[in-house]
Amino acid sequence: MTEHRQDRLRVLLAPDSFKGSLSSVDVTRALAEGWARARPHDELILAPLADGGEGTLAAIAETGGWEWQECPAHDPMGRPLTARWLLSADGRRAAVELAEASGLSRLPDGEPRAPIAATTEGTGEILQAVLDAGVRHVLLGVGGSATTDGGCGLLHALGVWYRGGTGGRLPALPGPIPDLAAVDLAALDPRLSELVMRIACDVTNPLLGEHGAAATYAPQKGAWPEDIESLEAWLTHYADLLEKAAGTRARDIPGAGAAGGTSFGLLCLAPRMRSFELVPGIDVVMQETGFDARLATADLVITGEGRIDEQTAYGKTALGVARRAAAADVPCLAIGGGVTPEGAAALAAVGTLSVPVLDQPMSLEDAMSQAAPLVAAAGERLARLVELGTVVGERRSARLATGEAVG
Repeated sequence: MTEHRQDRLRVLLAPDSFKGSLSSVDVTRALAEGWARARPHDELILAPLADGGEGTLAAIAETGGWEWQECPAHDPMGRPLTARWLLSADGRRAAVELAEASGLSRLPDGEPRAPIAATTEGTGEILQAVLDAGVRHVLLGVGGSATTDGGCGLLHALGVWYRGGTGGRLPALPGPIPDLAAVDLAALDPRLSELVMRIACDVTNPLLGEHGAAATYAPQKGAWPEDIESLEAWLTHYADLLEKAAGTRARDIPGAGAAGGTSFGLLCLAPRMRSFELVPGIDVVMQETGFDARLATADLVITGEGRIDEQTAYGKTALGVARRAAAADVPCLAIGGGVTPEGAAALAAVGTLSVPVLDQPMSLEDAMSQAAPLVAAAGERLARLVELGTVVGERRSARLATGEAVG
């Protein structure tokens, strides 16, 4: 049907990752491959996105103007690794992912998760490397953590000391510190006073309570009910001591519970920084990737994520894209590995149609193993539907031009 086409479309492809199977970069490329099979003359703008979790660095790097850096660090269980972060071409800004050193993805398949022992020390080591490189503007994405340590490991890497009942200095590795009696900020890295930090954070949970870091997210990291009670008690004690040392109260700030309380730890240090803010993850990634400028030139937007469900309504990538598209009056479609009525309704409310990737019954295991060709096939189906709509529109316009009734 391509002979009927009058105009090339500029199609903005802006999905998130399909977690566990494809990165956002891979999803974008698969969509482009499938779309081009049906509409090869369209201009495709590849703009992979993320929400501040794993894949954020890859999405930002894809836009160009950034260089990958490496530094030694430790994983959530204290094992050495080589971590990556991004440095802007002008050397003034850095982008860091907590998941790079302290994420669940750093725990080998089959290894029992240990939410009590997991530490953010490695993320603090990356931040130290960033400061050593002379960078003072940092974006930190905090999604995908394996930790519930309140950020104590990260703070330790930045110079915070912990003391026991006898006054002796305690290590922060691994995990929440036993016998903690005092937090000492005297040796805190003085370069923090020059630091401008933005935290890409998509949650509004406080540190403590029924909606806090332990109760809400620790079960996803392998915590049993008794672990949650222990973590809640420890986080409460830790918060009392850190807030006293910092002279501030941060436990109830929306987002303090993000990444197992890592945001709380950094919020307590915020008064000592030049600037600090918590920013919705999808918004900051859109800003870093120049999304709005690309959207302004697009005729159609395709977004998506691994699952479009009730969580989509709470600010996930697909909804963020759909809202921007609606505000710019650009039509938007969304694909999902799975689409529930709740998720479809959340996107429909802002004018976006949701389409499942699968076109036939299939096990989750098979779907994940064939994710790339399935996404490509979905992209091709969407393109053919758009092509059909174009033909219908042209036929209607032709009938109007000849004066034939169309009503």
